[in-house]
Amino acid sequence: MPTADCFPITATPGLSRLFLDYCAGADSARRFYGHDGGLDWQIRPPLPAHWQQLTALLTAQNPLSSVVAALESLRQGAGVVVTGQQVGLFGGPLFTPFKAATAIARARQATAAGRPHAAIFWLASEDHDFAEINHVTFPARRELRKLVYAATPETALPVGSVVLDESITPLIDQAWELLGSSDAMDALAESYKPGRTFAQAFGDFYGKVFESQGLLVVDASGRDFHRLGAPVLRAALERADEFHSALVERNGELEGAGYHAQVAVAPQSSLLFLLDASNHARMALKRQPPSPSEPLGLWQAGRQKYSTDDLVGILDTEPERISPSALLRPVFQDLLLSTSLTIGGPAEVAYFAQSAVLFERILGGTTPLQPRLSATLIEPAIGELLRKHELTPERVFSETWESLAQLLAARAVPIDGKRKLANAGNALDQELEVLLNWMRSLDAGLGRSAETAASKMRYQMNRLRRLSANFQLQREASLARHAETLSQALYPGGGLQERLHGAAYYFARHGFELAEDLVDRAAKLCPGHTILSL
Repeated sequence: MPTADCFPITATPGLSRLFLDYCAGADSARRFYGHDGGLDWQIRPPLPAHWQQLTALLTAQNPLSSVVAALESLRQGAGVVVTGQQVGLFGGPLFTPFKAATAIARARQATAAGRPHAAIFWLASEDHDFAEINHVTFPARRELRKLVYAATPETALPVGSVVLDESITPLIDQAWELLGSSDAMDALAESYKPGRTFAQAFGDFYGKVFESQGLLVVDASGRDFHRLGAPVLRAALERADEFHSALVERNGELEGAGYHAQVAVAPQSSLLFLLDASNHARMALKRQPPSPSEPLGLWQAGRQKYSTDDLVGILDTEPERISPSALLRPVFQDLLLSTSLTIGGPAEVAYFAQSAVLFERILGGTTPLQPRLSATLIEPAIGELLRKHELTPERVFSETWESLAQLLAARAVPIDGKRKLANAGNALDQELEVLLNWMRSLDAGLGRSAETAASKMRYQMNRLRRLSANFQLQREASLARHAETLSQALYPGGGLQERLHGAAYYFARHGFELAEDLVDRAAKLCPGHTILSL
């Protein structure tokens, strides 16, 4: 049975001040979100008029028998806890199932409190930055192996619509070699086949990972979903200048409060993209300033220019050709799903501080937001190394693998050598302080020169310590290997494990039972970072 410890979120490196303050409940951050993050979210919003159509679409996309109960609950008016992620190769990074597990845990909690909810995973299939999602990284002993799907689309297609070709087969073979035989590997091989799209493969894989938990998966890029969400897209067309001004003002407020704006708002930027009618490339719609001949301004996508009426016409007849940006997507999503609660990571939390002004203007209020589970998974062999060297994961987070190797080597210096180095260092510090005080008393300038000379002496003392540690590293080659293994496992490339390691690796090694373990851990409401020992 996995064991876990909860550490403050501040123990996690690389997080923005906005996210840290939001997690801490600071008023300076919460005022940008329009809600206090309490339990009021469990009272679901009123059912929209399109609810019957929506549940029919969800039923068509979720054929597994394990989700029948969740679908029936929605048909009866249950609320929705939603999360999502860009679709990617072989299930993407580890934080992806952390999001799903958190949404499932919150839906269960609300249901247990007498307010039925279902968890929905939103496939972000309309993004077009293929280089962000065409790869995955798996641990392999002391190294990391990056698998890349190299068949790049000729145009900037929405990533979810990219069809896998035969080049996926050798990548599956490499994954077999790295992950070995398991239910997870079988699911990868079944999902990522030639002829299937990235969205289909990604959605099928997580449908199988969380099959026992009844997770619903939705790809809303098609015409039927876009027709239901058209009011949001129409508002972004007809009120573009109003929304742009509101976002510029919000960015200024965030920066004035000492925070960052996750998304820059350029002078001609908008909240929409247009799919080219011929090659389906996804192009940013940019606003052109009003002119005497076009007092309402125009829009430009690629080389083509459009009036607002032109684009409204496309929205009416081909709604799937107009898609929302990162800032508008949560509004589009929540109009469709009548969302009770959104689960997001640090980036989504930052987005919401800006998107809140769009929620208010389009939906009349913001959707409550909670951070996803943040965790580092400690496999048994890694746990043994931590105990052997008396290290904590937080200490590993604060080191490069080279500096960690130095630390392990310094600790491995024989006790007699440590004592000699400590005695010499202490004696140097004591004698230098006496000498410096005397020289400062003679003359301030002399004292400053003496401090410079003393710092060089201390540097040389530290160099002696490093020399002894390096000698120890040469004598005990295992120390460097252990340092590299720990760094690659817990803080690969100077970043959190959850952001780089592929999730499929952990399901292959620990089974689909890990999904329930993650849900259980997410239910514990750790307000910071969880260290989960497997």
